[in-house]
Amino acid sequence: MAAQEVLTASHVERKAKKKPAKRYWEETENTEQNKPTEEESKDEQKQKPHTEKRKKEERLLSGKEDPFPGEKPIPQKQLRTFQRGQKHKVPARAGPKLKHAITSSESLSELAQKQAARYGLLLPEDAGFLEGDDGEDTCTIAQDDIADAVDITSGAKYFNLHLSQFGPYRLDYSRTGRHLLLGGRRGHVACFDWQTKHLMCEMNVMETVNDIKWLHTEAMFAVAQKKWLYIYDSKGVEFHCIKKFNDVLRMQFLPYHFLLATASATGFLQYLDVSIGKEIAAICTKSGRLNVMTQNPYNAIIHLGHTSGTVSLWSPNQKEPLVKMLCHRGAVHSVAVDKTGTYMVTSGLDRKLKVYDIRAFKPFHSSFLPAGASCLSLSQRGLLSAATGDVVQVYQNVWGSTPVSKPYMAHRLRGQVCGVAYCPFEDVLGIGHGQGFTSMIVPGAGEPNFDALDTNPYRSAKQRQEWEVKALLEKVQPELIGLDPGLLSKVDQASFEQRHKERVEVMGFDPLAKQKFKPRMRKKGRSSAGAVEKRKRKVAHEDQRDEIRQTVEEKMKRQKEQKERSDERKELEKKSALDRFKK
Repeated sequence: MAAQEVLTASHVERKAKKKPAKRYWEETENTEQNKPTEEESKDEQKQKPHTEKRKKEERLLSGKEDPFPGEKPIPQKQLRTFQRGQKHKVPARAGPKLKHAITSSESLSELAQKQAARYGLLLPEDAGFLEGDDGEDTCTIAQDDIADAVDITSGAKYFNLHLSQFGPYRLDYSRTGRHLLLGGRRGHVACFDWQTKHLMCEMNVMETVNDIKWLHTEAMFAVAQKKWLYIYDSKGVEFHCIKKFNDVLRMQFLPYHFLLATASATGFLQYLDVSIGKEIAAICTKSGRLNVMTQNPYNAIIHLGHTSGTVSLWSPNQKEPLVKMLCHRGAVHSVAVDKTGTYMVTSGLDRKLKVYDIRAFKPFHSSFLPAGASCLSLSQRGLLSAATGDVVQVYQNVWGSTPVSKPYMAHRLRGQVCGVAYCPFEDVLGIGHGQGFTSMIVPGAGEPNFDALDTNPYRSAKQRQEWEVKALLEKVQPELIGLDPGLLSKVDQASFEQRHKERVEVMGFDPLAKQKFKPRMRKKGRSSAGAVEKRKRKVAHEDQRDEIRQTVEEKMKRQKEQKERSDERKELEKKSALDRFKK
């Protein structure tokens, strides 16, 4: 009995462990229904390592899950700064290849925009301005106090060169901001690395120097002397004496076009291509002596100021000015344009400082300076320096809604100011005056981050040579200089007929003209003169039939349209003015 009881107990336990038959069959049916297909199982196997990797990345070292999974969102303002144009819309009738090309290019541009916005946060430098204590005016702070307060490297940027024998001096900084070129009115010319104070060359040309300008690199510079234009290298060796360019007063160099633009005392605006040593254009402005000149960095247009109070905009492709603006009631003293090509600042004999919006060619606002401004210069960050006599004043927020009234900084010099220029990528303002040269510290003037592919201040000699070769290969032709540089990326809207007509004039024949029918030679006597003529006549009749058929169709279409118009007129004539009140 005991053994039987044990058996029965184990049997009961085994029965209890078993599931009922009905429920077992239901579960098997459900599992078969929910069983994934082969394709779904393959997808799950592919996604499994990715999901596991993602889970591992989301988990921290402590074992907790990341509360902020995924990439950090990029601010929309940061994205907009790196946006390059609008998105392309896929045409409705576009083929699959075109759709794929457009979508792939858009995805690549979005990726580049996001990466640039993310890496923009890693830029090492930031711009900062001079801030005074409570109730302290920043324009009263002296340069000696600024040099003592900052570090040794920044304090060394404020210095004076006492050159009273050959002044007043004109100056020019290289595009990288490392090298400085000085030219005295009485013939003294010097170029050096102003940061290390390493002198590259110094000479006296024994002639009046009107202006100086660096060319595409710091290895060459141009000097506008009393008679002609001279080209020197960084060692002071004379390369060229260009006698076509005589009585030059002002010069501007267009770096992306390799063009040196000169304004002369005889009223001529001339362009020299320094890559081939050839004169591109010589334009007679018919405006007298030209001693006020600047360039628009956005579109390479030359701005000239005249004694009549007008400012004219010039391109080497036209003999007439593109735009002529009446800016002042007296002669124009100086003109400056910001790097975006949006605003232009002018000063004149009427002692007014005016800001113009170049996009609309309208004055933005105007302010009155008691002594007027003889020299103007704009920094990369939008600070305006205005020289009046022996005082240089720096203004902030020039593009604001209200005219400038209070200067941001001021500095008094020993002699009359002859030229001012901001150093690229540095908070430094160079001032040339009658007693020499002064380097002034202006906090917040320079762009803190530079593009090493375009202008690298720390490039080596090998990098400079490679950059020069690439710049020559990517040189922009002077024919493309215009008010709107965006025309380069637009489609030519000239009509097909006009382009076809020009093509016929150049080639001397019409390449799209229908060729005459030439019968194929046949054998067995079927290519006799009569048979060939019959075949030619047959083809000619077929062409005539096509032309007649086309003209008849066009005539029928015109008659149908005329009939529809006449029917509409008759219906309108039948209606009266009271028909609109009918229900």
